[in-house]
Amino acid sequence: MKISGRGYNVEKYIDLHTHSTYSDGVYPPGDIVAMAAQKGLLAIALADHDSISGIDEAQVAGVKYGVEIVPAIEFSTCYKDFRDIHLLGYFIDHKDPELARNLEKFRERRDNRARAIVEKINARLEVENKDKISYEEVQAIGQHVISRLHIARILVNNGSVKSVHDAFKRYLVPCDVPKQYFPIAEALAEIRRLKGIAVLAHPQSITNDRSVLKTLIREFAGFGLDGIEVFNNLCYKDDMLFLESLAREFGLLITGGSDFHGFEDDVEIGCGSGGLAIAYHWLEAMRCRAGENKVDV
Repeated sequence: MKISGRGYNVEKYIDLHTHSTYSDGVYPPGDIVAMAAQKGLLAIALADHDSISGIDEAQVAGVKYGVEIVPAIEFSTCYKDFRDIHLLGYFIDHKDPELARNLEKFRERRDNRARAIVEKINARLEVENKDKISYEEVQAIGQHVISRLHIARILVNNGSVKSVHDAFKRYLVPCDVPKQYFPIAEALAEIRRLKGIAVLAHPQSITNDRSVLKTLIREFAGFGLDGIEVFNNLCYKDDMLFLESLAREFGLLITGGSDFHGFEDDVEIGCGSGGLAIAYHWLEAMRCRAGENKVDV
């Protein structure tokens, strides 16, 4: 049974983890905000991967639909031997020029990686007597930030595979090219510089070993981590209780979100793949911490 953020006698709900076409989501920011309004959500965070380009559009739509938009970003980070640790930055100054320059450099590296992956996949497709794919096709659906998911969708569209899962298994995993990550200490420092708060996304994606995870979260808290995404799609009730206990032990905020992209069959904005529901008062606590961080900087 999936966990729920309900049970606090609060009727206002939010979703603090959504993605748009500015990273690997299917829908543009305005459509996501409209969906949130239809669901009756009071607030959402647009947290695109390594991109802040959709925040302004989301905020305009937020005024139209009466939905509060929390400016956010999801950094791909690394620590020791751990790769692809996702770190969410909330209430950031998304108009900061230095951030824009850094993200543009990171985008160029992502694009070069995607081109290399497409080349390796095409070599395999040629051996299999299948139609090759072009990087331009990937760009057309990726639009702003290219990811492996966009390549997978092209492979599905041209009939090379039946599903995104098959695309990863047959082509993207064996044809992968190493990804570059932000060291987590640097990403945490950057979020603090931007006067935001840093939250560890879906912690179970790092490791299922709770002892190791506890040690990592303790160390991240020492680097400046502000919170943990306790309510997430990888989380069952016992996981939620474990993560909540860690948050309280280390003085961290509790957050949550659906990690909505739009291509998943079982994930909906605001409720994830089950009974996920995040009470508005968690956002109020985050706002207080963000205010404290602004004073500290």
